[in-house]
Amino acid sequence: MIKAAFVGFGEVNTPIDIIIGKCKAAEENLRKEGLDLISVYPVTDDYEEKDIKKAVDALTGKDFDLLICCVAGWIPTHAVVKVTEHFREKPMVLWGLCGWVEGDRLVTTADQAGTTALRKTFSDLGYTFKYVYDVVGIPSKTKTVYNYAVAASAAKKLRFAKAGMAGYRDMNLYGTLYDGGSLKREIGPEIETFEMLEIEQRYQKITDEEKQTVIDRAMSKWNFLKPANPESLKKAAGYYLAVNAICKERGYKAISLKDVDGMKKLLGFPPAPIFMLLADEENLCTIPENDSLGSVTQLIVKALTGQCAFYLEFYEFFTDRVLAGVPDYVPAEATLDGVTVMPAAFGELSEGILNVSKAKPGKLTLCRLTYDDGLYCMHMVTGEGITPRKWEEAGWTQPAPQLPGLEIMMDDVEKFAQNVMCQHYIVSYCDNTEVISNLCDILGIEII
Repeated sequence: MIKAAFVGFGEVNTPIDIIIGKCKAAEENLRKEGLDLISVYPVTDDYEEKDIKKAVDALTGKDFDLLICCVAGWIPTHAVVKVTEHFREKPMVLWGLCGWVEGDRLVTTADQAGTTALRKTFSDLGYTFKYVYDVVGIPSKTKTVYNYAVAASAAKKLRFAKAGMAGYRDMNLYGTLYDGGSLKREIGPEIETFEMLEIEQRYQKITDEEKQTVIDRAMSKWNFLKPANPESLKKAAGYYLAVNAICKERGYKAISLKDVDGMKKLLGFPPAPIFMLLADEENLCTIPENDSLGSVTQLIVKALTGQCAFYLEFYEFFTDRVLAGVPDYVPAEATLDGVTVMPAAFGELSEGILNVSKAKPGKLTLCRLTYDDGLYCMHMVTGEGITPRKWEEAGWTQPAPQLPGLEIMMDDVEKFAQNVMCQHYIVSYCDNTEVISNLCDILGIEII
């Protein structure tokens, strides 16, 4: 559960029962959303500052992801700042509650007098915060507060996240490169590279019995349109076990492999089924071609949404939509009817196990982290994914497979195209722009 500190403020001359009642209702609503709270209220501007000391003592040394400053009525600025300054490194929510209607009149405790006195002060002090205010007569903005808490928790997770990468710069691409120092400083994840030789060395030690266990336990779930070469199944199982062992030993939450110039060229095996097994059986974020910032984008989206954060790449632009698909695999979570596979070969590459599952349609959020002239930016757009027309990529053995993909309807394809940052974008279902924007705000990432 996401941990948050909840401090409820109200002026010493306001009826204490009103302040307590408003704070308690806000606290209970946040708990219903799923927050694990350390709560202190009421905190007033009493002359001896006993309430301020009580709040600081209650929170000092505690582990929490953000500080929620709940303003239930007018409160002099100093009383709040004397608490927040002890936790200035934490993301904060400045949340003003509101009045209520009794009969024919509005009753207020001047909540927004308190928040408007504080908003610029918080900004001047350099706090990372979100300003939220409730409105009389409409539901409280509990969900808005919760969504910021999700982003704060994700930012904390990213600070110590690790991704693994076998090889580097597949196909000598530029868009998949990254700057390790700034990535660690600004966002947090560490990308650790290891040699493909290590995968091969581990693979050679895996027994046929171990491979068969994977085939029986995991790959038997797949729907095969045509029987696959038994040796291909064994290779997929063996390389999956080899890579997974590395991921577990080193605590990787995401993995990328050198695809075209690595697994396919040097080992003669397209890695699609390896990625499928890692994603579906181990809950890892997976992306091919040493896509560094694609992998980090996956970590971001998964931390915020809990989804698998799969990748799609672009094949065609139309006036009202884009055709996005993958020439290898999608995780089971993103499929409409489960995982469907078939043996197939592309161009001069050897035959592999190709995922031809139907991608699940629906409301989508596409995003991509990029590094632009010293600054990190997030390009983000929403769209509606629909089942694509019959299409194929030239080069596949005929009859060509229908690759996993979606036609994604967009409000402004031209604007998206003029800002597109890479061939790979990370996809999640539903409109997740609010939580992604919150995280970008916390981490100082510009949104495009």
